[in-house]
Amino acid sequence: MKKIFVCLISSLIFMGSLFCEISRSDAEKLLQKAQDNTCFYNTDMKGDYQIVHDKPGSGRSMLNAILYRRDSQKKWTILITGPEKDKGKGYLQFDSNIWFYDPADKRFTFSSARDKFQNTNANTSDFTPQLYVSDYQIDSYEETKLGKFDCVLFVLKASSKNVTYPELKLWLSKDDGLMRKREDYSLSQQRLRTIAVPSYQKVIGSDGKEYSIPVNMVIQDHLRGKKINDKMEYEKTVIGISNVVFAPVEDIVYTKPYLETMSVK
Repeated sequence: MKKIFVCLISSLIFMGSLFCEISRSDAEKLLQKAQDNTCFYNTDMKGDYQIVHDKPGSGRSMLNAILYRRDSQKKWTILITGPEKDKGKGYLQFDSNIWFYDPADKRFTFSSARDKFQNTNANTSDFTPQLYVSDYQIDSYEETKLGKFDCVLFVLKASSKNVTYPELKLWLSKDDGLMRKREDYSLSQQRLRTIAVPSYQKVIGSDGKEYSIPVNMVIQDHLRGKKINDKMEYEKTVIGISNVVFAPVEDIVYTKPYLETMSVK
């Protein structure tokens, strides 16, 4: 009888541990950590970006660019360095406005964070801080497994009109708040994109802080694709990030004259 009682208590304890979910307070802290992982307020950031766009039935295209960010002032600059036909094009954000520069007509045109980056599956907003706490509210959360990662799955709904997508599903590593997977949804609950980040690189900044930067971001677009051999294949964009440096950058880099000067061939 005693043995049965001990087994019963053990079973109850085990079952209780199965239903022991992360607390609301800890979930909020994890989401804040995820936002902080994408925001670099103490230093400028510079990195080389390779954007590879796979379009089913049409082949593959590739862009190379340099990204500069000064998150403390909400400024960033993207200078496209290749291929030759796109060299010198660029994007610039300052005073909450985004501008696109094309050296072909030497003119700046207004752009948006929602715009596709050079007709790939990436948005301009994918290169900027991800304000999960500032622009969204938690609708639900639960602990889950994503491959080898222990994660917390968040469903976030927009609390700001300035977002690219009104709803997100976000898989965050439970230990460090790194984003492992994300799904973007429309107001009608249609899944629009899936983003996966298989691995991160650690970079030490001039401020002595360690930053986590994706090695690659894989973006699958669920609205853009083509049926090939009776199978639907969706467009995909892979963003590779390398040579990341966290150190001060000259003020001129975040201005229109800089893009105009760098576009001269």
